[in-house]
Amino acid sequence: MTNLNQEEQEILTSYNNDEWSSVATPERIAELQSYAKATLNQKKIVTVQLSSFDLEVIQAQAKEKGISDQTLISDILHEYVTSNLVRN
Repeated sequence: MTNLNQEEQEILTSYNNDEWSSVATPERIAELQSYAKATLNQKKIVTVQLSSFDLEVIQAQAKEKGISDQTLISDILHEYVTSNLVRN
């Protein structure tokens, strides 16, 4: 690492030498994980303009899957941003 002052370098060295241990209890870890999960699950409303053709295809595919078109769009976007869906 670069640009560390002496104190920061000492802390980093100490950490790298396994001189630190967690004081978190399993209960605290579970609490923090629930906070993180709640934050990630927050929904936001967005407006997107689609061509009529694209919307019709999305609606048809959503109907086949038994889900709403909004859910399908959300699923597609999630897969894309998590790199599970890539453009050829």
